[in-house]
Amino acid sequence: MKEFKKFIKRQIAEMREVKESDITDFHNVGAIIIPSDLGDWKHPIKVSISDADLLNDSPKIGDMIARNPKNHFDQWLVAEQYFKDNFEEFKNK
Repeated sequence: MKEFKKFIKRQIAEMREVKESDITDFHNVGAIIIPSDLGDWKHPIKVSISDADLLNDSPKIGDMIARNPKNHFDQWLVAEQYFKDNFEEFKNK
């Protein structure tokens, strides 16, 4: 684990809550699939879920789905406790 270094984030994260429909999709097809009509590329987005999160029974209500603000096709699950420990809602002043 010596290859890992500590970094501080300098950005605002874009996230949304996991919904019941996401969980239903996951149980039905084994993935959270989000329809996409972004730009000219009409392709569903598959949300990445880590093995560690799967072992902790995610996706579940309280988890969040994050997306890369520069590439909305890049989305991943953020576990509820990690979210609570590291994020708070941005309030634009």
